[in-house]
Amino acid sequence: MASRERLRPVDLAREHGLSTQAIRNYEQAGILPGAGRTPHGYRTYTVRHAQALRAFLALVPAHGHQTATSIMQAVNRDAVEDALKIIDESHAQLLDDRRTLLAVENALRDLAPSAPPGPGVTFIGPLARKLGIRPATLRKWEQAGLVRPRRDRQTGYRVYTAADVRDAQLAHQLRRGGYLLEQIAPLIEQVRAAGGLAPLEAALRDWHGRLSTRGRAMLSGAAELDAYLRHTAT
Repeated sequence: MASRERLRPVDLAREHGLSTQAIRNYEQAGILPGAGRTPHGYRTYTVRHAQALRAFLALVPAHGHQTATSIMQAVNRDAVEDALKIIDESHAQLLDDRRTLLAVENALRDLAPSAPPGPGVTFIGPLARKLGIRPATLRKWEQAGLVRPRRDRQTGYRVYTAADVRDAQLAHQLRRGGYLLEQIAPLIEQVRAAGGLAPLEAALRDWHGRLSTRGRAMLSGAAELDAYLRHTAT
């Protein structure tokens, strides 16, 4: 196919099962370079646009829609270094997620779910700072049953025992892994009830799989983006 061959929006759309409106939206968003126009005002695309679309669709499962959009926007405005920086940051996040998963697994090795709750050891502010979240997040987790602090009789303040801190740490790590509150609650309840760590271990195996899938998608996305960059340079 010659690089100057004219393609219609429907030609790009059919290859990926998209609508022609989606193609126009991608162009308007800067994901695709600007289209040419016929004397009658109809959009015309080229092989360059087709490669840009392949690159974007390959980048989405690797980096997410918003980040993939930012990458393509940078490339299409000839800011390749900006695009590479965005990709580097996404790779760094994946590495951080892998480290987080490892931290959860290491924490599980030291869990003693049958141990009785310890004495009050901290309050909502210090615990929130330790986890790097807002106190409002801890209150939301409490409403969802992820943590169950007791109230000090005199002050009414929430008091978090060692077991509560453990539950909050597990909730924080699993939220980082993409799990919803309603998915985390039964896992923590299993830990509390000493019913075994099998549900949590299954969740961690799933997390491993999703990180591996994302890593493979990054390889595919990089290959398609490199093809687009090479095509653009010719």
